Amino acid sequence: MARLARSEVFDPEETAIVHVVQRCVRRCWLLGDDPVSGKNYDHRKRWLEGCLQRFAGCFGIDLLCFSILSNHFHLILRSRPDVVASWDDTQVARRWLMICPLRKDADGTPREPTESELDTIRNNPDRLATIRRRLSDISWWMRLLCQPLAAMANREEDQQGRFWQGRFRGVRLCDEAALLACAAYVDLNLIRAGLAETLETSNFTSIQRRIESLPNQRRTPAAPPPDRFLAPVEFDEHRHGIEPVPSALPYRASDEGFLPISVTQYIQLLDWTARQVVRGKPGATPADLPDVLERLGVSSTAWCGLIRDFGRIFSLVAGLPETLKKQRGRRTQRPFHTRRRFHELFTTTAI
Repeated sequence: MARLARSEVFDPEETAIVHVVQRCVRRCWLLGDDPVSGKNYDHRKRWLEGCLQRFAGCFGIDLLCFSILSNHFHLILRSRPDVVASWDDTQVARRWLMICPLRKDADGTPREPTESELDTIRNNPDRLATIRRRLSDISWWMRLLCQPLAAMANREEDQQGRFWQGRFRGVRLCDEAALLACAAYVDLNLIRAGLAETLETSNFTSIQRRIESLPNQRRTPAAPPPDRFLAPVEFDEHRHGIEPVPSALPYRASDEGFLPISVTQYIQLLDWTARQVVRGKPGATPADLPDVLERLGVSSTAWCGLIRDFGRIFSLVAGLPETLKKQRGRRTQRPFHTRRRFHELFTTTAI
């Protein structure tokens, strides 16, 4: 079956939230402990997270969640063409030249562009329009993220050929329930894989950075919070969607949250979920259903099934049944295919 064009699912000119997965070629362990060669490539996870931090501060795309494992990584990205539209020509040119620098320092850090370098974009209306569009394009984020990392890894081992398995997998998250479930799925990835026992020891994940940024966890109050490049968790329901909220700081595209709960409530929900999904995890399971799930109308059984099997349930779009019935391809206007596991889950549990 021919793969569906991504333009059918999401467009850089529209705000969209997308769950992205990229795997190493043949799922080899090229980002961590390699059981075949005995080598450890954990430093490449630091490369990747460093790139994520730089991109979050330059692209018109919010980084909501991430987790980096030994043979793949997960991101949840929110394109923000509305934020990009608020940037002037100089901001657009500078941000692009910090992503694709013409000059670098000895350690590879992009150098600030000169006025003449900025003019090569500012004085070319066609190029400026193209770059403005790319700055909110998730496909360009992934392209410019993955290509340099592959080249660095190949140079490190004096190798040639493909590093990544193929094009990334992207699933559009169409409602609040899908976003919350996917965020939990991504942040609990290491616990589900048996690579960590607690949220705070889930290395190279967004939830670890959020916990490290809590006031009672920060060792040096004056130091910048480790999660400053991530979108805030809680959004303001009263002003949500009224107008863009460009970030006042240079670390992320916007200051708009993405969930109807606080970061503390989100952490509590993740801990509750981990105890349901992972057998043998210490601690008693609360008998009551978390408030947020009650508000969304999702049963605990359905919720745990979503977190456990999110990657098998959804292929192109994700959401509750009533949401997905309304979704159509942008050009063909055809409904999206849903997998058998989706129907099994939502016809055998109370929603």
